[in-house]
Amino acid sequence: MDRFVLRSVNLGLFVAVFGGSVTVWAQETPAPTEAPAAAEPAAPPAPAPSEPAPAATAEVAAPSAADVPPAEPAAAKPKPPPYSLPWQLRPAVVGNVVRVDSAFAFYKNPANDKSGFTDATMLLAAYKITDEFAPLVRLGVAYNNPPTATPPIDKATNFLNPVIGGTYAIKPAKPLRLAFFLGVTIPIGSGGGDDAKAENKTANAAGIRARSAMDNAMFSVNDFTVFPGVDLAYVSGGFTVQIEATVLELMRVKGDKKNAMGVAANPDKAKTNFTCGLHVGYFVIPQLSIGAEIRHQRFLSTPKGIEADEASASPQGLRDTTTWAIGPRGHFKLSDKVWFRPGVAFAMAVDNPMKKADYKIVQLDLPIAF
Repeated sequence: MDRFVLRSVNLGLFVAVFGGSVTVWAQETPAPTEAPAAAEPAAPPAPAPSEPAPAATAEVAAPSAADVPPAEPAAAKPKPPPYSLPWQLRPAVVGNVVRVDSAFAFYKNPANDKSGFTDATMLLAAYKITDEFAPLVRLGVAYNNPPTATPPIDKATNFLNPVIGGTYAIKPAKPLRLAFFLGVTIPIGSGGGDDAKAENKTANAAGIRARSAMDNAMFSVNDFTVFPGVDLAYVSGGFTVQIEATVLELMRVKGDKKNAMGVAANPDKAKTNFTCGLHVGYFVIPQLSIGAEIRHQRFLSTPKGIEADEASASPQGLRDTTTWAIGPRGHFKLSDKVWFRPGVAFAMAVDNPMKKADYKIVQLDLPIAF
């Protein structure tokens, strides 16, 4: 009898321990989404033991917050590769920008080797309406202190033709930037018309060359100009390589009246001009880049002045102009969305007429992007 009681107690303990283990396993194991195809009939419940359940049947405590591993942080958005802003070419990207850009040119009168100085300063403002499109406005002023000449020519300061335009930029592939530009001028600049003073006309001619003949539309104060252009840039690993092409169609709006000698200030009803360039930039450190470029300008049509020059015994080479430039640019973050990218470049001419006049140009560029 004692042996029978002992066996009954041992059997009860075994059932209690086994039942508690099953309970713990059931709490920790998620229920399947579907029932097994052929489940066995449930066994009848075991009789409750006469002794207290062992520790294994105690309720399992929920894990504390300290035991739960933290969630993985969201992947940070990769920063775009740094872009080297060109000197005389247009940017291949759009943004909110205010930019003051001055070209200080030192040159000589080839006839007497006397020195002159001119300054052409541009102010540009652009506002990004969408991620791809930004309209812009550009204003300019040119000052000229000419070298001694016969007859002498006075100093002059001219207001240039304003430009209204827009840039549409896309990314056709990860390292590429493609930008389309369309601009027009408002022909209200100084030094135009039938009775323009010699010093004002000379200031415009000197200012064109100070800008490496890349901003002809602003200096052609007798013409309304439409100029579409395109820029393609490769940006990767701190390098920027960019090419640009622009066609300028200049249409006369004033200056067609002939003087006593039968010569008009603007004898051409229309002119077609072409400019292009190559820019290469590299970031030495995130705050400093070096940029170099070569620019070329050519008249596709033959205006009267170029026709006379090419027919002369000593042509000056007015049809084409080629220049190069190189310089450093800083990149400073002023706040979360404001960048200041000041730069200074030195430029010289490759061919005449600028080479003959010994043009040496220092460009100071002060853009703020926000």
